[in-house]
Amino acid sequence: MTSLRRPGLLLELDLTTAPIEVEPDDLLARLRSRHRPRLRAVLRALHQAGDDKRVRGLVVKVGGGTLPWATMQELRAGVTAFRRTGKPVVAWAETFGEGGNGSADYVLASAAGEVWLQPSGELGLVGVAAETTFLRGALDKLGIEPQLDKRHEYKNAADRIMRHDFTPEHREAIDRVIGSVWETAVRDVSVARGLSEERVSAAVERAPLSADEARDSGLVDRLGYRDEVYADLRRRCGEDVELLFADHWTPPRKAADLVPRRRGYVALVDGHGEIVIGRGRSGPRGAQLGSSRACAALRAARENDAVKAVLFRIDSPGGSAVASDTIWREVVLTRQAGKPVIVSMANVAGSGGYFIACPADVIVAQPSTITGSIGVFGGKVVVADLMERVGLGSGAVERGPNARMFSLRRGFTEAERERLAAMLDRIYADFVQKVADGRGLSWDAVHEVARGRIWSGADAAGNGLVDVLGGVRDAADIARERGKLPADAPVRPALHVPPMARLKRPTSSDDPRAAAATAAWGDLAGLAAALGLPAGGPLRMPELRLA
Repeated sequence: MTSLRRPGLLLELDLTTAPIEVEPDDLLARLRSRHRPRLRAVLRALHQAGDDKRVRGLVVKVGGGTLPWATMQELRAGVTAFRRTGKPVVAWAETFGEGGNGSADYVLASAAGEVWLQPSGELGLVGVAAETTFLRGALDKLGIEPQLDKRHEYKNAADRIMRHDFTPEHREAIDRVIGSVWETAVRDVSVARGLSEERVSAAVERAPLSADEARDSGLVDRLGYRDEVYADLRRRCGEDVELLFADHWTPPRKAADLVPRRRGYVALVDGHGEIVIGRGRSGPRGAQLGSSRACAALRAARENDAVKAVLFRIDSPGGSAVASDTIWREVVLTRQAGKPVIVSMANVAGSGGYFIACPADVIVAQPSTITGSIGVFGGKVVVADLMERVGLGSGAVERGPNARMFSLRRGFTEAERERLAAMLDRIYADFVQKVADGRGLSWDAVHEVARGRIWSGADAAGNGLVDVLGGVRDAADIARERGKLPADAPVRPALHVPPMARLKRPTSSDDPRAAAATAAWGDLAGLAAALGLPAGGPLRMPELRLA
C-alpha cells in the first residue's frame, strides 16, 4: 500500500515593500496594496510556522529601502524567532540600496542564518540620517507670515514653519534620536554576524561596499542570483518543497480546534493615522484615526464580558487635542472597568499618539519607535501680504472682538496672542498632568522629559515613558497575562461590523455601525480628502523621516 506524503513547504517573504498592517478604506489604496504582504499574517508565520512540521525553511527577500525602522525591528524579531527552530533561514538581496540607503534592510537581513547578495549588487550600510525642510524662506518670498507659538523649546513642528534652520534644541533632539537608532543597529549587526562593533563601524565608514567587499568584510556570506539561492535551499530542504508566501501560511488544524469553545480573548483596537474629531476617514492623503471610531471600539471591548484585556495598537503622529482627550477618556474608563489596557506603539506615537497611550497599564515600543513629543503648538499663517501681491482685496464684517482671531487674512492682536498663549499653556499643563497620572510620575519629572521633545523608544524606556521594548506580539502576551488568559488565547478586533451591515442606519451612538459607517463609504471619502489638506491639530508631531 502506497502512502501519499505531502511535500514540505519553503516559506517566501518579500520585504522589498513594507507590509501593510491595517487595510485601507480607500478603493485605490486597496488596489495598490493588493500584492503587498500583511504585517500581522507575516508575524504569525514567523513566530509560529517554525513549529509546523510541513515547513522546511524560510527565504526572505529584502532590499527595497522602504522599511521604517520600527517595522524592521518587528520583522527582525520574527525572523530571529523562526531561526531558533533550527530550520534554514536565508536572506537575499539583489542590492542593499543601489544608489541609496540600505541600512534598515541589511539590519533585518543580518538576523538570518545566511545572507546572500547578487554579485552586481552593493551593500549600502551607510548609516541613518534625518533631513528637515524649513519653510520660512519660501513663505517670506510668497508674502506669508507664520504667527505660531509653542510649548516648549523642543516643539520643533513650529520651527519648520517659523525658522530657516535648526534651533539648538531641535538639533539636539533629532541628533539623539538618530544616535539611539544607529547604536541599536550597530549592536544588532555585531551580535548577529559575530563581529565587533568597531569592525561593523569600520565597514560603515567605507560603505557603500561592492558585493565582494561586503563578503570580505564578513557582512555577507555568499554571492549569487535568485536561482542559485533557491537551488541551494532546495538541496537543503528537499527538492520537492513547494513555495508559499509566508502571509498565506495557516497553522495545521488540531482536533481541539474543531470543538466550539467559549472562552475569553484579547480585544484589538487599532489606533492608526492622524487623530481627528469624529469618525475619520482614509484616503489618498493617508489614514485618519477618528475619535468616534476609536471610542466605539474601546466601549465595545469594555462592555463585552468575553473581552478580558485590550491591546491598543498605536501608529499615529498625533493631531487634534480635543479628539486625543476624547480617546484618552475611554482608555481610562476601560481600565476603571477592570480591563487591562496594553499599548503597542508601532513606528510613531507622536504627541497626541502618546497622549492616548499614557493612561495604559503597560506601554510597549520598539527601540526605534518615535515617542512623543509631550508638547503643543498653535497659531496661523497670515496671507494678507500674499493677497495684496496678487491683487486680491479683502473685506470683513464682524461681531465680537475675537471673531476673526483665526482668520488668515490678518495677524493676531496683542489680546489674541495672550489668548493663544493661555490656550497652549492650558493644553500643555493638562498633557503633562495626564502623563504624570498615567505613568506614576510627578509633574516636574514629566516636564523634564517633555517640553516638546521627541525620543526614541529605547531612550523613552530609560526615562519612564515606555515600560517594555518589543513588538505587537510581546504586547499581546502581556495582555493575555494581565487578563489571566491562557497563552494561546485569541486576539480579535474589538469592533467588527460586517460590510453589508455598515450600510444600515445605526440606531444610536452606541450602535457599532455608527463608528463603522464611514468604512462602507471610504472610497467616496477618500476622493473628498484628495481635494483638500489633511486636518491638523495642536498635538501633531513634526514630520521625521529616517533614511
